Amino acid sequence: MCCLFLGFQSFSQENKTLSLKEAVDIALNNSDDAKLAETTIKTASEELKVTKNNQYPEFSLSGQYQYLTSPDIDLQLAVGNSNPTEGEAEDVGTPDINQIMLGQASVSMPVFSGFKLKNAVAASINNFEATSLEAASSKERIALQTISTYLNLYKAQQMVAVVKENLKSAQQRVKDFSAMEENGLLARNDLLKAKLQEANIHLTLKEAQKNVRILNFRLATFLKLPEEFTFKLPEGTIGITPAIENSAIHRADLEALEYRQKASENNIKIAKADYYPSIALIGGYAALDIQNALTVTNAMNIGVGVSYDISKIFKAKNDVKLAQHKAEELQYNIAKAKDNVKIQVKNAEEEYQLALTQFEVYSQSQEQAEENYRIVKDKYDNGLVDTNDLLEADVDQLQSKINKTNAQADISLKYYQLLQAEGLLTNKFNFKNN
Repeated sequence: MCCLFLGFQSFSQENKTLSLKEAVDIALNNSDDAKLAETTIKTASEELKVTKNNQYPEFSLSGQYQYLTSPDIDLQLAVGNSNPTEGEAEDVGTPDINQIMLGQASVSMPVFSGFKLKNAVAASINNFEATSLEAASSKERIALQTISTYLNLYKAQQMVAVVKENLKSAQQRVKDFSAMEENGLLARNDLLKAKLQEANIHLTLKEAQKNVRILNFRLATFLKLPEEFTFKLPEGTIGITPAIENSAIHRADLEALEYRQKASENNIKIAKADYYPSIALIGGYAALDIQNALTVTNAMNIGVGVSYDISKIFKAKNDVKLAQHKAEELQYNIAKAKDNVKIQVKNAEEEYQLALTQFEVYSQSQEQAEENYRIVKDKYDNGLVDTNDLLEADVDQLQSKINKTNAQADISLKYYQLLQAEGLLTNKFNFKNN
C-alpha cells in the first residue's frame, strides 16, 4: 500500500489511471476517516486493558525519613546506665532522638465485590467488540463515499468528452453557415442561431470542466494524494450489471448494537453490585526505626478486609433503574435500526433495478436521437426543415449521449449502494475489516 501511494506521488504532475478498487483501497488506508476508525479500536482496546487491570492485586511500597529538631520527649520507659555499680540507682535519662525512618509494603487482593469487576470486564469486552464492528461499518461508508465521488468524476469526465465532440460539430456548423451567409445562401439570423448554440455548448463545456476539477480535487484530498494529482479513470468497471445474489444481510452496525445491548446488561449487574459488601485479602510488612529509642523489623500482617457502604443500599436502587432504562432504550433502538436496514435494502434493490431500466431506455433514446438528427440533417440540406429544427435535433442528440453516460455510471453506483445496504461492500473488494 505504501509503495502504491509513493507511486502516485511520483506521477503527481500527470494523468494516472486509477481503478475503482485502487481508489477504495487507498481510501481505506490513507483517509482521515479510516485512520479515525482504526484509532477508536485502539482506544477501546486500551480501555479494556485498563478495566482488566482492576482484577489484579494492588501492591504498594512507601518509605519515610523525618529529621526532628530537639523534640521534648516525656519517655515513660526507664533508660540509662545498663550496668550500675552496687548501691547506685539506675540512671534514668532521655534518649537523644532526632530522626525517624519508616518503611511499609502492602498488598490487597479483591476477592468479592458483588461481581462488579467480573461484569465490568465483560462490559468492556462487549464495548470493544461493538467499537470494532462500528469501525467496520465506518469503512463501508468510506468505501461508498469513495465510489460515489469516483463515479461522479467519471460522469463529469465523460460529459467533457461528449460536449467537446459536440462543440467541434457546432464550430464546423458555424464555419459552414458563415460561408453560406457570405454567399447569400443563408439568412444572417440562422448564422446567429448557430453561433448562439456554439456559445451555449462552449459554456456547457466550461461548466463540465469546472466540475471535473472540483471532483478531482475532492477525490485527491480525500485519498490524501497531492492536490494537483489528476485522475484518469478506466471505463472497464463502469456500468457493470452483475446478477443480484440473495445474500444474507450482514450489517456490522447492527451487530455492534447487539454488543452494546450485552454491555448494557452488564451495566445493570454492575449497578446491583452495590447491594453487596466488598471483600479483599490484605497483607503487609512494616519496619520502623526511631533513633536511640525503638527499632521494629519483620512486622508482617495478613488478613481479610471487608467494606460495606450502607448508604448504597438505598442509592443503588435508582442506579439500577437507570441502567435498566438505558438497556430498554437500546432494545428499541435496535428494533428500529433493523427495520431501517430492511427499508434501505429494499430501496437499494429497487433503485438498482430502475438504473438498469433507465440505461436501456437511454440507450434506445440515443439511437433514436442520432437517427433523428441524421434525418433532420438530410431534410435541412434539402431545404425541408429550418435551422431551428436542425439545432434542436442536435441538442437532443447531445442530451441523449449525456443521459446514457450518466445512466451507465448509475448502474455501478446503485449496485454498490445495494452492497453497502447489505453490509457486503468491502467484502466485494476483498478488503478485510480489521
